[in-house]
Amino acid sequence: MEIKEENIINIHNFLPHREPMLMADYILELTKEKVVTSFEIKEDNIFVHDGEFVEAGLIENLAQTCSSILGQSFFENPEADTKVIGFITNIKKIELFALPKTGDKIISKASLISQYENICNIFCETFTNEQLLIRAEINLFIQEVKS
Repeated sequence: MEIKEENIINIHNFLPHREPMLMADYILELTKEKVVTSFEIKEDNIFVHDGEFVEAGLIENLAQTCSSILGQSFFENPEADTKVIGFITNIKKIELFALPKTGDKIISKASLISQYENICNIFCETFTNEQLLIRAEINLFIQEVKS
């Protein structure tokens, strides 16, 4: 997937994560039911071990990709100092096929299956080039934290 500058959405507008836990660089596509993100695996990433992006990193990347679907309702105003908390409540199914290497760019795609208020069920997959790395069905919870 080619990244076009005019199509890139600032990931910070939809996720509370910051370095070193931010596992998505760009949102390439975002609707109320679907999101596509990209992420370049760098050598200094906390989830890189022996030149590979380990399983926990792939799962965190998927969770952040998925949470962008829910997060967009909390981060509609980028100037607001919105604080949210979110976490995986359940991984219904997960299949790991391969681990990406340092320097690889991964593309993660997520589609909303169902949503009830701040809880959602999402199907997601991550690829490098055309190779499927991981696929999962996860449940996420996200809510605004009141000060």
